[in-house]
Formats: sequence, structure tokens, C-alpha cells
Amino acid sequence: MSTERHTPRRARVRAPEPTGRAWLNTGGEQLRLADLRGKIVLLDFWAFCCINCLHVLDELRPLEREFAEELVTIGVHSPKFEHEADADALAAAVERYEVDHPVLDDPELATWRDYAVKAWPTLVLVDPEGYVVHEAAGEGHAEALRRIVTDLVAEHDARGTLHRGSGPRVVEEKPDTTLRYPSKVLGLEGGTMLVADSARHSLVEFAADGETPLRRIGNGSRGAADGDPETASFREPGGMTLLPEHVAARVGYDVVVADTVNHLLRGVRLADGAVTTVAGTGRQWRDEEHTGPALSTALTSPWDVAWWERAGGVVIAMAGNHTLGLFDPVEGAVSRFGGTTVEGLRDGALDEAFFAQTSGLAVAGGAPESEGGDRLWLVDAETSALRWVRPVSDGFEVRTAVGKGLFDFGHADGTASEALLQHPLGVAVLPDGTVAVCDTYNGAIRRYDPESDAVSTLATEVAEPSGAITSEGELVVVAGAAHRLERPVPPGVTARLVEGASQRVARPATEIGPGEVELVVVFDPPPGQKLDERYGPSTRLEVSSSPEGMLVSGSGSGTGLSRRLVLGDGFEHGVLHVVAQAASCDDDSGVEHPACRLTRQDWGVPVRVTPDGADRLPLVMGGLDAQ
Repeated sequence: MSTERHTPRRARVRAPEPTGRAWLNTGGEQLRLADLRGKIVLLDFWAFCCINCLHVLDELRPLEREFAEELVTIGVHSPKFEHEADADALAAAVERYEVDHPVLDDPELATWRDYAVKAWPTLVLVDPEGYVVHEAAGEGHAEALRRIVTDLVAEHDARGTLHRGSGPRVVEEKPDTTLRYPSKVLGLEGGTMLVADSARHSLVEFAADGETPLRRIGNGSRGAADGDPETASFREPGGMTLLPEHVAARVGYDVVVADTVNHLLRGVRLADGAVTTVAGTGRQWRDEEHTGPALSTALTSPWDVAWWERAGGVVIAMAGNHTLGLFDPVEGAVSRFGGTTVEGLRDGALDEAFFAQTSGLAVAGGAPESEGGDRLWLVDAETSALRWVRPVSDGFEVRTAVGKGLFDFGHADGTASEALLQHPLGVAVLPDGTVAVCDTYNGAIRRYDPESDAVSTLATEVAEPSGAITSEGELVVVAGAAHRLERPVPPGVTARLVEGASQRVARPATEIGPGEVELVVVFDPPPGQKLDERYGPSTRLEVSSSPEGMLVSGSGSGTGLSRRLVLGDGFEHGVLHVVAQAASCDDDSGVEHPACRLTRQDWGVPVRVTPDGADRLPLVMGGLDAQ
């Protein structure tokens, strides 16, 4: 299959006016593209549940600073989960992730439909005259955007159609609270608790009451500096785990911290609060080697960590690429523990399983033969799933207790096969062997009983619970949106059943016809670059489906960016999982080592098979669809 560059369409397409419920970061003013003529406008279609969207927010910050006079970024929030459609929840997310550009609240996905968007995140560039000039799905497009914006600035400056000046941004001040959007909690010896204060980029140790702060580790500013508590810095730290005493004595630190946005693991010595970097390079993993020396192997958004003796180290919930990693602090090594990087829900052998933004880990001890014993419990946020990993004779396997797929969620109790969660971020094993789930987007604490295989509800009206521990037999929960620790389950309370309802993403399904469908991934290398074919094919495409039998042919991996898919009979709905990547390098024939980069995107495309459906499915990774 040819990997030559696609030819973009020549017709100039006027950008539709964004429409939605309300605007944030504009002082209440409604923005219109017509009022932004003369500016380059970048529309960022995002959802605050989506790890790739959060990556893009950080990728865009340098671009926004560089072109502060010429570029206006508008975030178009297009929710996947029901909770994300809540106006207050969106406002909280805008503050939590320090989004300081205008954001359009589009709960009905009206603007998403107008721009024919098919993936979170998607970026659309509009030129100073109001025409769409570029589209890109996924992350890793910052350099391509910088080149295109540079060209647009030069072109429209020469034509007199560029108007410089500050953009329409009005950012509200944050309230002064001890914690701000905390994410995880760790119990320490003596009964104190260490809390990851995510939006304040630090750790706070509390007394046993969970209310009295004892010390803060980290200076509160975004950064990756090592050192004492006053000079060290983090970027949105997440999960933490204690090392066994004999391991801590050898390595010189007691706690491993998932420093999420820095793509690092940090070590904290509790005696004096000293912080050191113990794994990661500070760069986000981009399909390179995932096994090697800890400080020279890239990580991607480590969200939680847990010491698991059976695995021989610290298991890492690598939310950024839907895998589990393993960190050996004594050997100073990182390796891939499970997953393939494909986002989805597939059980079986750990190295072949699909995960979906794993966000919480908890280890259950006990004898291997006991029900629930010697397991690693985890929650996959994007499939709203509770799962476990357990050792088997030839390695490890993963099984799902609760969860149906990428686009099925809700709040329903009962048998595990029928129960529903909504974007859970935390999990804890209770003293009786049952499992507490921080059902984040339902604002609830749920309970799964492995013996009865049933789900019930322990508490509701908890503001975005994201982590939990047990302290003296009582459940202590991080209520992230309430900026505090809570004890929402009084001792002796029996879990109750909640009759909930199934929910599905509001995102419209793509209608395709039965039989044969041509899948085309559109990719144009950035200006000044060409596809890198020095060492073989420069592109790769991997396709699978849920249900697995939906594709008669066309699944699997190949090097071309288009694929003939053949659908099986009897399937009306499903999800196509598409992972595409392309390598490109600077088009400088005289340069021995040109600058190169890898663009990668994965789509989970909900499809509906209809007689009048399309026989062509275009997905734009970068550029414009030529047809």
C-alpha cells in the first residue's frame, strides 16, 4: 500500500461558527469567529476525561506563548461522559488543569458535529480570513502547528490581513484552600497521611485526623526540580506507594510518587522530605523502547503506582499509553508489565490485554488460593471498568469484574455483569476482602464483593472521589472537587443497591455500509518535512474491532495508511479501534542528521452499520481530507 503524501483539497472551506451553552475564561462574553478576523484561531476539541487531551493542553502552552500576538486558542469542550456535561464540573476542570484560553461549553456536541470531528482530541486551524487550513487528531502535533502558524503569519502579514494584539482571555483567581484538586492519598506509619495536592503541584502530609497539615513537600510551582521540600517541584503528582523497609534502606527513599505531567517517578525520603527523580526522562514516551535503565527510559503520564511483591517491584498505571509498567527500584530498571498500547477492554494474557487509561491500583494480599487473594486490582477510567491481574502458571492474566467497553457507563448495582460505573479513578481493598471503587463521575463509592460477584453502593454525593485508603478500618477518600479528605462511609453502614440506568456517549456513531469499507488515514507531513523512509516504511496502521468478530478481514497490522475492511453479517453496532503512526523528517537533503518526529493517534470509532452508510471512512491524523 502506498505511503505517499496525500494531496489536500484545494477548495477553501469556511469555518463554521462555534456554538454551545456558555463560554469560560471570557468574562461571560460570547466569542464569534467573525469577531476574530485577522487572528489565527486554533480550535482544540477536548474532553477533560481524556488523557490525550490533557497532553495536548501542555503541548499547546509553548505555542500559545510564542504566538501570543497572532494566535487565539479556543477549547471546544465536547463531553464523552454524562458528568462532563455538567457546567460546574467543566469549570472545575478548567481550573484544575490551568486552562487559561477561552473554552466553549458544548454539551450537545453541536460544534463537534459542525466540524465533523471523530476523535478526542482534534485540532483545527482557521486562518485570519476565517477558512479551515489544517486539521489534526491526537497529540504530538505541536511542531507541525508551529510551522503552519509561522507560514500563516508570514503570508497574512504580507497581505495585510493579520491583526496582532492580545487575545480575549479573562481568567478567574483560584480560592485559597489547603488542598486544590487532590488526587491520591497514602497511609504512612504512625497513622499520618500523605496527599498528592495535584493542582498545587506538591505533597501534603496530614495528621491522622486528615485535616491538620503537618508539612508540604514541594514548592507549589510546576517543575521537576529535585532537592529538599522547599525547593523540589512536581507537575500534577498522582499516586504514591510505600516501599518495603528492606528495599527503602537500599535505595535511600521510602515513597515512590507518580509525577504524572512530568512523565516521571519521584522518590521521597520521609525522614527529611528530600525528593529525587528515580525513573523517566521527562519526555513523553513516543513508541520508543519501553524497557531499560529507569532514568533513560521514557514514561507517559504515570497515574498511579503500587508495590506488588509478586511482580517484583512497583507496578505503574501508565495512563498515557494504556499499559502497565514495572519499576525495579533496586536494579534501577523499567519494563513493560502489561498491555499493547491499544485502548480497549480485552482480557487474557497480560501482554496481550487491552487497557484504557488505567488510573487506580490496589494490591490484595492473602494466599493465592483464597478468593481475591494475591491480586492487583485496577480501574480503567475510559472503559469504566474494575479489573484484576493475577499470577498464573505461565505468567499473569487480566480479568474484568465490571465494565463493558469504551462507550458504556452509568450507575447501576447488582450482579457484576450488569453493574455500571462511570470513569472510576481510584480503588482500595477493604479489610473484609471486598473492593471499594472511587466511582468518580458518579460521585459515589461503590463496593465489589468477589465472593458474590455483586456490586453495591456505599456512599453518594462525594465530589469526584479519586483515591482511597483504609485507616483503622475506616475508609478515607480523596474528594477531589471538594479539595479535602472525607470519611463518607460511617462504620457499620451496609452497602445499598442503587437502581441506575445505562448511559452511552452522546458522540454520534459513524454510519458505514455493510460489506466492504475503505479505511483511509490522512496524513500530510508538516511544512518542510517529508515521510522518513530511510529505514523502510514510514507509516504503520493497526486495526481491530469490538466485538472481535465484527471484522471478517482487515484487522491486524500493516504499513499502509489505507485498508480494505470487510464487515461480518449480523452486526449493527460496534467500535473500530484504529492506531496509526507516521515518521517524518526535515526535508533537508544536505543535512546528515535531520530533525525527525513520530506522529501517532489511536481512534475508538463507534460505528453503526446501515444500508445507506458510507463505503469510505476517512480519519485525519494531520492535514485535510482530499475527498
